[in-house]
Amino acid sequence: MKLNLRASSRAALALLAFCSVVMARDLDQDEALRLRQQGVILPLEQLLAQALDRYPGAKLLEAELEEKHDVYIYEVELLTTAGVVRELDIEAATGRLLKDKED
Repeated sequence: MKLNLRASSRAALALLAFCSVVMARDLDQDEALRLRQQGVILPLEQLLAQALDRYPGAKLLEAELEEKHDVYIYEVELLTTAGVVRELDIEAATGRLLKDKED
C-alpha cells in the first residue's frame, strides 16, 4: 500500500510541475502593445531602465513579456560587466522585482 501511495504522490508532483510550466504563456508584440495602451502594464523601456540601474553597465540580452497565473511578467536577461548572465522577472503592472538570479 505504501508503494502505491508513493507512486501516486510522485505522479501528482509530476503533474503539478507540468501544469506550472504550461501555465506560462509568451505574449506577442501586438498583445503587449494593447496591454500597454490600456494601462494594464508599464512600458518596457521604464522597466528595462530599472533593471539596468540594478546592474550598471550591463548589456541587455533578451526581454520578453509572459503571462504566468494571470500575472504579466517581463523576463529580462542581462550580461553584467563581470560577465555574469542575470535573469530578472519584473511584474509588468507594478515594476516590482519578483526574481533576480544568475542564469
